Amino acid sequence: MRDKVAIVILNWNGARMLQQYMPSVLQYSRDEAVVYVADNASTDFSMDVLLSRFPECKVIELDRNWGFADGYNKALERIEAEYYLLLNSDIEVTHHWLTPLIEFMDAHPDVAACQPKLLSVADKDRFEYAGAGGGFLDRYGYPFCRGRVFETVERDNGQYDTVQDLLWATGAALMIRSRDYWEAGGLDGRFFAHNEEIDLCWRLRIRGRRICCVPDSQVYHLGGGTLPKGNPMKTYLNFRNNLTMLYKCLPDSELAPVMRMRWWLDYLAAWEMLLLKHSWGDFRAVWRARHDFKKWRKDFAADRAAIRQSRVADLIPERRGFSLLWQYYVKGRKTYESLPER
Repeated sequence: MRDKVAIVILNWNGARMLQQYMPSVLQYSRDEAVVYVADNASTDFSMDVLLSRFPECKVIELDRNWGFADGYNKALERIEAEYYLLLNSDIEVTHHWLTPLIEFMDAHPDVAACQPKLLSVADKDRFEYAGAGGGFLDRYGYPFCRGRVFETVERDNGQYDTVQDLLWATGAALMIRSRDYWEAGGLDGRFFAHNEEIDLCWRLRIRGRRICCVPDSQVYHLGGGTLPKGNPMKTYLNFRNNLTMLYKCLPDSELAPVMRMRWWLDYLAAWEMLLLKHSWGDFRAVWRARHDFKKWRKDFAADRAAIRQSRVADLIPERRGFSLLWQYYVKGRKTYESLPER
């Protein structure tokens, strides 16, 4: 029997996260969704926690750590549902969080995916970095959100309490139609982790499907549970995957100029990490990311061709035409509301 909503939590050595956050998911979701945990071959006591404390969860045991992207692909292949809801293990949900998302998706068949408003577990009046009130991209591939621009994270004063079309919805709490997920090819497993949800959502927008934030639903996110901020591996994956996403998704007319500018911006960032932040690990991570992107770019030529064939329009308004670096560091515009509309 096909489920209406399948909440799928991908877990890797997150036993303590499951102990802390799973109770709220079950309490506030069980009447409207089936809850699954897909385990990426954890070596901690995750399976003991699931079997002893949360026997009502359906468990999918994967044979190895497939990462975030392919871990979800492998798990979702085994689940039949109208809507998937990809949920991080460090999310605290609230009463009535699921209903607005379901009702919105039911009422808007042109919407492929949506997200709730994402607030911080540590400060519940402040947006959370990894998604906030919904995501956008600047001309050169830098992501930003309603409520978070680079390191500036805003307090939630209701300023983003309207439904908003997005370029990308956070993978921390992403509701997506199963049909759209598979028609777009799912998450790109080669990314392993980081930027994979942005890449998927951009591909959906290229196909003419909408992505939205539904702020009547709100959840709280801890964040940084797997790779904390400042980890060189996180830096490497972010740079490599972001460049790969640009190569896959940029229209032909923008590919060369955007990639030329990113060459300069990426090496500028690398030297800034070394000289100002004294981070040799992050410096090396950026250089390695660019080297590895150049090496594997040819492997994505077929993807780029397929995405080009699926393109409904080159102009996607949620991908803004300005440079976020210029706006933030030169113009001093550090909140979403202060940025240009185009």
